[in-house]
Amino acid sequence: MSLLSVSPATATAAPARHLTPAARPVTPVAPAATSSSVDRSDATPRPVRAVPDGTEARGFVLYVGIDEAKAAAAGTDLGRIVEALRALTSEVAPGAETYAAVALAPRGAGGRDVDVVRLALQDPAALAKRREVVEDEDRAYSGVVIDISRKRVLLDNDNANLTYKEFELLQYLVLREGRTIDRAELLGSLWSDADEEEVPNERTIDVHVRRLRAKLGRYEDIVRTVRGVGYRFDRHADVSVHHAGTPSPDLF
Repeated sequence: MSLLSVSPATATAAPARHLTPAARPVTPVAPAATSSSVDRSDATPRPVRAVPDGTEARGFVLYVGIDEAKAAAAGTDLGRIVEALRALTSEVAPGAETYAAVALAPRGAGGRDVDVVRLALQDPAALAKRREVVEDEDRAYSGVVIDISRKRVLLDNDNANLTYKEFELLQYLVLREGRTIDRAELLGSLWSDADEEEVPNERTIDVHVRRLRAKLGRYEDIVRTVRGVGYRFDRHADVSVHHAGTPSPDLF
């Protein structure tokens, strides 16, 4: 670039114009110290490489935060946006290969669209930031923290020590918030591959719900019984749910 280039001819010619024979120093000066040496301290610095030494760039990721409703409001859909980006890439760099996937997140997940997408697609920087936020919230939060990502439940910052099946049961209800789940669905989903001596039945669900509530203590009412139907998760103001990032299926 012209801003970075230095003309050798110009640099070596300067001493001849400004130093007359009478003004030249008696002691010879080493070439490296003469005025012909180019001072690059004011030169435009080279841009910092995005790729660390010892590695090479093989491509990049562009996270796009937009849900189906926003795309429809803009008169398009996710598939068309993907195809437009692919067409642009092909035009700019015909040899480039592309791969696209849709990011899934629990309905109603809070935060900016692009941040939700980065978490769902397991962006390392987003995951690290999320861990810091969750840890800070855990230390300060009084109430119930249902951490789907780490498979644990905190009650006023103390671990509830749920068994694997108890957490599965609670998680199933939490991820279907707003719905009442009947016992038959819970059996079919959580005990379909049961390896118990006795075939599980609706009584099995009731027993696990009772044990789960006992461990939830004063927060037991977040698992509500709907008589004659089944069970439902009731979120209160003192309940926080931390969702896990969901791997994306290949839809495009």
